[in-house]
Amino acid sequence: MSTSAQRAALEALNSARPLVARLGSSRSSEDVAADLIEAWTAVETGLRSLIGGSALSGQMLIRELRQRHFLQFEQANALAEFHAARERAARTDYHPTDSDINAARDAFLKLEAGLMGAPPAASSFAPPSTFAPGGSFAPVGSSSPTAPRGTTVPMTSVPAPTTSIPGGAATAVPIQGTQRRGWLRPVLVVIALLAVGGIAWYALAGRSSSAAYDQGVVAYREGRREAAAGAFIKATKDSPNDPMPHVYLARMAREAGRLQTAQEEAVKAVSLGPTNATALRELASVSFAQQNYDGARRFYLRAVQADTTDRLAMGYLGCSLVRLGRVAEGTKFIQRAGSGSWSSCAPAPGAVPGAPVTIPQAGQQYPPGYQPAPVSP
Repeated sequence: MSTSAQRAALEALNSARPLVARLGSSRSSEDVAADLIEAWTAVETGLRSLIGGSALSGQMLIRELRQRHFLQFEQANALAEFHAARERAARTDYHPTDSDINAARDAFLKLEAGLMGAPPAASSFAPPSTFAPGGSFAPVGSSSPTAPRGTTVPMTSVPAPTTSIPGGAATAVPIQGTQRRGWLRPVLVVIALLAVGGIAWYALAGRSSSAAYDQGVVAYREGRREAAAGAFIKATKDSPNDPMPHVYLARMAREAGRLQTAQEEAVKAVSLGPTNATALRELASVSFAQQNYDGARRFYLRAVQADTTDRLAMGYLGCSLVRLGRVAEGTKFIQRAGSGSWSSCAPAPGAVPGAPVTIPQAGQQYPPGYQPAPVSP
């Protein structure tokens, strides 16, 4: 495993830290479920970076890393439990439990500790040594009675990430009186070369990522789906923090009826761009296609808040509300959006307020008025 891969994985974990840290706060089940899903997506991004990028996900990705000896047995088991909690949280009828929260925290800390070359903080999670009946465990070296596994463990003591990667620590340069002039010039030269090299690499990497993304957009609009998918996958590797390639991958999967893949890509896009209106709208459209109208309502609402000029998000926000039985509220959004494909969701003129609304079912697996995102959203 290269040092750069470890650092990339730690950066991905750092983006998941605030999501995992707030899991124990008093929040609704929907918010906790959303945080579990987004936190796993960030952790999964870090796992992929350990092997230089991969199309694998979930249990298959964990198994591959275990086979390559990039994960210890305890880490792999903890990550498998976290993934199982994420899968349960994706169900609309499921309410996350303390065990799900603990599974996320335990996996996060074990993976981070392994990447940093240090054991997990004892004040946060102690690694289990033996499991007692009923799911309780005793920490290594502890003589206290076993505690229930479902008890929520505080996250406030999670230490900030520190770098202990070999070769990553700074080397002190001794300064001894008149010898300062002798070492100062070579150090400045090295710093200047590193700065120039970093600027050049950043420019080339940005140009490559932008080129791959632009090529994908052109191929998508021309109907060359395979070429577009290849370009967007390359763009996700060149620029792992850009949500837009994942937006297009989600859209193409949704249009092909592969809704599970579409949801995974859309969730990744939103986790990378929580205020990106296009990413929020795409995740809402995936939920709409899955007939999860409450989920669609929440993300269409966030999309409208991020971009108040998005008529498509506003119109289908109204459709989602109508399908939830909130006809009067949904009609207001439909009228505010103006004429469009979402207009068919509005009740017919003269209909009795509160009466059931018959909405034509589209033959497609996505809202009939869905439009491609612009090149520069």
